[in-house]
Amino acid sequence: MGQGRQRTGSERNDRRQLNRRAGGLVERQVERYLVARGLRLLERNYLCRFGEIDLVMDDGGTLVFVEVRCRSRRSPYTAAESVGRKKQARILLAARHLLATRPWLCQRSMRFDVVAISRGHGDNALDWIRDAFRP
Repeated sequence: MGQGRQRTGSERNDRRQLNRRAGGLVERQVERYLVARGLRLLERNYLCRFGEIDLVMDDGGTLVFVEVRCRSRRSPYTAAESVGRKKQARILLAARHLLATRPWLCQRSMRFDVVAISRGHGDNALDWIRDAFRP
């Protein structure tokens, strides 16, 4: 596809579907990675009107909200850099919504982690950033 050419609606939808599928595969890989390190999955892809939380996990009694980000070498930002204040705010709102619907989880300590995979930005390694941001 040439740079100057606009994508049609069908092409955009196809691209979105491919991105969703690829994102789902990456999220499953990250889930396996975290489970292998002792975390336990509580919920996957929690979706509400405020946003989505990719993984909700338990880490020895701590409630962990995990944002999974993957960026290609074409992106000007690394995956970790793509979790800006606006994205953090949406994750926080979704986490509050989840806690409102599951009050028994409110008594736990909690943290917000980011698992970032940036292809073409260095060594392509998975970067697990614990306690990446705070409310």
